[in-house]
Amino acid sequence: MAYAKADAPVALQYPCERCPLRDRPGFRDFSEDELAFMSRFKRGELVAAAGTLIFEEGTEGAHLYTILSGWGIRHKQLSDGRRQILNFVLPGDFIGLQASLGGAMDHSVEALTDVLLCVFERDRFTELFDVCPSLAFDLTWLSALEHRLLDGNLLSVGRRTAVERVAYLILLLYRRARARGLAEDDRVVFPFTQQHMADALGMSLVHTNKTLARLRDRGVVSWTRNRFRIHDEERLAALAEWEPAEERPRPFL
Repeated sequence: MAYAKADAPVALQYPCERCPLRDRPGFRDFSEDELAFMSRFKRGELVAAAGTLIFEEGTEGAHLYTILSGWGIRHKQLSDGRRQILNFVLPGDFIGLQASLGGAMDHSVEALTDVLLCVFERDRFTELFDVCPSLAFDLTWLSALEHRLLDGNLLSVGRRTAVERVAYLILLLYRRARARGLAEDDRVVFPFTQQHMADALGMSLVHTNKTLARLRDRGVVSWTRNRFRIHDEERLAALAEWEPAEERPRPFL
C-alpha cells in the first residue's frame, strides 16, 4: 500500500485564483478577503495515485487536505480485515479534521482514483478563526453537514431495507456528484466496485449485487460497468425514503 507524503512544498498547478472548484455550480465562491487568505494558507498540492492511503488509522498527520479532483473513501477496518466505509469523498471535500486536531487518526482515507489535493498545515488551522471568521463558520457548517450525512448512513445500516439502502446510496452519491459538475444529465460514473457499496452499506457482496438487480428490474437505474444512469430520480428518492434538505451553495477551503 502506498502512502501520500507532503513533506516538501509542491509547485502549484492551481493557485487559489484559478481554483477549478470556483466555477462548479454547487460551490460558493470566495470573497476577495477570503481568496487572499486562502492564497496564504495553502501550502502546496499533492498527487495521490489510486490506492494510496492519504491518511492511515492510528497515525498522526501534519496536514489537512481539500480534494481538488478525484474520489476517495473514509473507512475503518477491524482486526480480521472487515471494512466499514464511513463516507465517500469527492472534489471540494475537506479531509483530516474528522479526527482529533492534535491526535492520531481514528480512520483511514484512501484514494479510489488518482487524486489531486490542496495541502494545508494542521498547526496553522487556528488562523482560520483568528484571521478569517467567515471561513471558520463555513468549516463549522461543513462539519454539521458531515454529521447529517453520517446520520443518514447510520439509518441505512440500522433500519433501511436492502432496496432502501442501495437506493439511498446511489441517489446520495449521484446528487453529490451532480452538484460538483461530475454528472451529465441522468448519467454518472461511479469509480468504485460493488464491494465498495457493500462495505458502505453493511451488506454482503452477493446481497448487494442482487439488490442492484432488483432496482434495475424496476426500471429506476441501469449501469454498464461503473457508468450509472438514473432513469427515474423521483421514484428512486421514494424508494430511499429521501428526506429533502435545504439546498445552498456549498463552501470549500
